Amino acid sequence: MTKQQKSEVIDFLTSEFKESQAIVVCDYKGLTHKQLESLRISAKENGAKVQVAKNTLVTVAVKNAELGDVELSGTNIFLWSEDQISACKVADKFAQANSEKFAIKSGIIEGEIADLDRVNAFAKLPSREELLGMLAATWMAPVTNFTIGLDALRKKKEEEAA
Repeated sequence: MTKQQKSEVIDFLTSEFKESQAIVVCDYKGLTHKQLESLRISAKENGAKVQVAKNTLVTVAVKNAELGDVELSGTNIFLWSEDQISACKVADKFAQANSEKFAIKSGIIEGEIADLDRVNAFAKLPSREELLGMLAATWMAPVTNFTIGLDALRKKKEEEAA
């Protein structure tokens, strides 16, 4: 890699990391190309991004994004997203499906270094769409119960009239 290419990768990752709320670091040693592609597709569908990059370049990008100091070693793949949950969910789901060759190492969530337990905790949270669905169901429950009650009252009045 030339210095120009390294500089471009660092600039790209720095801008991406500044906008992201979660960065997940995973070990991917032994994955096939098809498995990596399925990870990329899953990430794209869930609003997350995936990149394999040299640890030194990522370390510089993280420092430039003012997210702290990270120590990286081994083969790493990086997932990040604009919200805290998407990248964690994608990494957790893929780690469960490919536990022999893919493992979550650590992450950076909301600007703080996160261990495996914290990444897994965020992965278990409901997504934004699920939360909106729960909220809508909660708001609609009184209306639904009211209409069921009115319908039952109507049926009772019809039976009494007959």
